[in-house]
Amino acid sequence: MRPAPTPADPDAWNAYLAEGNAKQARKRVAADVVLRDPAGRVLLVNPTYKPHWDLPGGMAEANEPPEDAVARELVEELGLEVELRGLLVVDWVAPHGPWDDQLAFIFDGGTLDQGQADRLRPRDNELSEIAFVTLDQARARLGDRIRRRFEEAVRAVKAGRPLYLRDGVPVL
Repeated sequence: MRPAPTPADPDAWNAYLAEGNAKQARKRVAADVVLRDPAGRVLLVNPTYKPHWDLPGGMAEANEPPEDAVARELVEELGLEVELRGLLVVDWVAPHGPWDDQLAFIFDGGTLDQGQADRLRPRDNELSEIAFVTLDQARARLGDRIRRRFEEAVRAVKAGRPLYLRDGVPVL
């Protein structure tokens, strides 16, 4: 067996590392945000491509950090720029249906002022509508998987620290 190359031979070393990288698992990454209006209601979006309401955000592109992905999605879908106030949840989501596993992040987007909240409208064909809703209304509109993650994000806001989840259930 031939010994592995070393950094002393940069071309061979990089080829060796690239081969290892190509064999490693790739993770899908989702990034959402909890945004509130001055009344404390949370913003939900109604996607045109799935049956339940959702938090604003979406899937990261290749090599895109989660916080950049959520910022990009907010601009694309709502024309909204916000400063994220921190991480609320990281959720490892097991393979399900046709999907491999994924890492799902929820960030705290803080509270919009009333003018910002009033001006929000869907900006592309991925959303049919948006609504600021109470926590109970949000629970009723969200699908099971995102509802569990959302519940823990609300808990993380109150606890003042992020939570790690496995399929929506706190682990650490």
